Amino acid sequence: MRIVTGAGGFIGGHLVRALLEAGHTVRAVDCKPLEEWYQCFGDVENIRLDLRDIDACRSALRGAAGAEVYNLAADMGGMGFIENHKALCMLSVLINTHMLVAARDVGVARYFFSSSACVYNAEKQKDPAVIPLREADAYPAMPEDGYGWEKLFSERMCRHFTEDFGIETRVARYHNVYGPNGTFDGGREKAPAAICRKVIAALNGGTKTIEIWGDGKQTRSFTYIDDCVEGTARLMASSVREPLNIGSSELVAIDQLVSIVEQIAGITLERRYQLDAPKGVNGRNSDNTLIQAQLGWEPTTSLRAGMERTYAWIEQQMLTGRRSTSVA
Repeated sequence: MRIVTGAGGFIGGHLVRALLEAGHTVRAVDCKPLEEWYQCFGDVENIRLDLRDIDACRSALRGAAGAEVYNLAADMGGMGFIENHKALCMLSVLINTHMLVAARDVGVARYFFSSSACVYNAEKQKDPAVIPLREADAYPAMPEDGYGWEKLFSERMCRHFTEDFGIETRVARYHNVYGPNGTFDGGREKAPAAICRKVIAALNGGTKTIEIWGDGKQTRSFTYIDDCVEGTARLMASSVREPLNIGSSELVAIDQLVSIVEQIAGITLERRYQLDAPKGVNGRNSDNTLIQAQLGWEPTTSLRAGMERTYAWIEQQMLTGRRSTSVA
C-alpha cells in the first residue's frame, strides 16, 4: 500500500495519479473536502483528516504495517502566503511530528517527507547570480523565516527517527514546483502560475499591462511537476537517507519568466514593478551534483516546455470560469 498525505494538493494529486498508473493500491488523505481536491480518483481510498492531530495520523495509517508513506501535507503556498502566514506555516510541524510517531508505532516500511529549498541559508541567496545551492548549504542554519524553519526542523525529525527508531526516511528538497492542476489564484499560487494568470487576464481584458512582484531581477529555478514526481519515486526507492535536491538547475530571472509567458501568449505587456510586494530571496538555484551521483538522474523538462503546458491548462480553466479548487 502507498499512503499519500496532502493528496488533495497540487503535488499530492500528481503523485497519487503516478502511483495508480504504476499499479499500486493507494490511500489518499487530505484535510480539504473532496470537492476541493485538485485531483480526486475514484479507485482510491480517499479520506478527509486534519493531520495536525495525532489521532488523525493514527487513523490515516491504520493497517499500514509495511506500507510506504509519502507525507506532503502542509499549510503553504507561494511567497505571498508564506511571508504573511508564518505561524500557520510553522504549525505544519505538528503534521510531520505526529505522522512520524504514528509511522513508528504501526511499522511502516518507508517514510517520505517533502521539504523545500526554503531551508537554505539566506546568506547564500543574496545575489541574483546565485551559486547553485548544495545540500550542505542548509547549514549553518538561516532558512526562510517561518516556513523554512518548519521544513528544516522536520528534516531533522526524520533523521533522528531513523537513528533512534530505525524508520527508513527519505527527504526531498523541492525547488519551486509548477505545472497543470495546481493553484493559480486566491493568494497561494506561485510565480509561474501567477504570471500565466496575469498574462491571460491581460490578453483577454485588453489591459496591456502586468504587475510583477519585486524588480524582476530576482532569480529562481522552476521544476516541472512530472520531474518532481519522478524524482520523488527515484528517491523513495533509493538508499539515500540524507536530504536531496529535487529541482531544475535552469536559472532564470523573473523578468525572463514573464518574457517566456509573453512569447507563449503572443503578446508584449508593459511591466509595472511592485517593489513593496513579497519577493523572497534575490537568487536561488539547485545544485544537482549530488542527485546525479546518487540517482543517476536530474530534472530534464525545460522551462519553456513546462510553461507551455502550464499556460495551456490555466488558460482553459480561466476561459471556462473555473478557479483553482475543484478544477481536475
